[in-house]
Amino acid sequence: MGTINYRAADVNGLKASYREAGRTDAPTLLLLHGFPSAGHMFRDLIPLLADRFHLVAPDLPGFGQSDLPTRHTFDNLAETIDHFTESIGLKRFAIYIFDYGAPVGLRIALKHPERISAIVSQNGNAYEEGLSDGWNPIRAYWENPSQANRDALRGFLKPETTISQYTHGVADATMVSPDGYSLDNFYLARPGADEVQLDLFGDYKSNVALYPAFQKYFRDHKPRLLAVWGKNDPFFLPRGAEAFKRDIPGALVRFFDTGHFALETHAAEIAAAIRDFLAT
Repeated sequence: MGTINYRAADVNGLKASYREAGRTDAPTLLLLHGFPSAGHMFRDLIPLLADRFHLVAPDLPGFGQSDLPTRHTFDNLAETIDHFTESIGLKRFAIYIFDYGAPVGLRIALKHPERISAIVSQNGNAYEEGLSDGWNPIRAYWENPSQANRDALRGFLKPETTISQYTHGVADATMVSPDGYSLDNFYLARPGADEVQLDLFGDYKSNVALYPAFQKYFRDHKPRLLAVWGKNDPFFLPRGAEAFKRDIPGALVRFFDTGHFALETHAAEIAAAIRDFLAT
């Protein structure tokens, strides 16, 4: 399965931690995690792909082992990861986008379409029809950024909420390792991490505002795209996966009977789908 190395890069004075595996001359897959996780969410996937691909999984600023950023916006996250890819010498690569990783990766694609060889979207949304009613409390904060609406979102940062994100929609919760959500809760408890996350909740409206630009990128550049979707995700609905076909007629869409963190239960199946997709 190859060796996994745990590294850190200096990106404009910010420590960006990442894990890396596979030969550097192999096709590269940049793995972009979501809330409230980090690069460790790919701990099961990486060994399944490292014989064939060069895999790089950074912790987004404010997540995992990476430093907390000074500006808590998705533009800033994308700018940092863009500079990160340049700092470690990535020239052309596929992106695996999940949750927050979707608006980060797609911003990079908008800026550097020539660098993106393919897209794997695992519950990485780019369409309004993909947003469930579970976003309503966060949407209320977008529309009225009052202190009361901000404080109402602190429940999303509670340990039991993290566990629920991992187990909701899973047929057998005993298949979900406690490792992932326990690490997420550890990192969420860092001083200042809560304010970073609340700022990002408020800034999520910038991602929705960019959906038309993302969709135009899909139409104009027709990137090869595979959607591998946990169909019981309470936040990003299957309609969001199907919508890719509207702008990329050749997009492949596969659903799995699991929830938001689909890799926790279906890493082997998703790895097989990626291998087939990137091999063609």
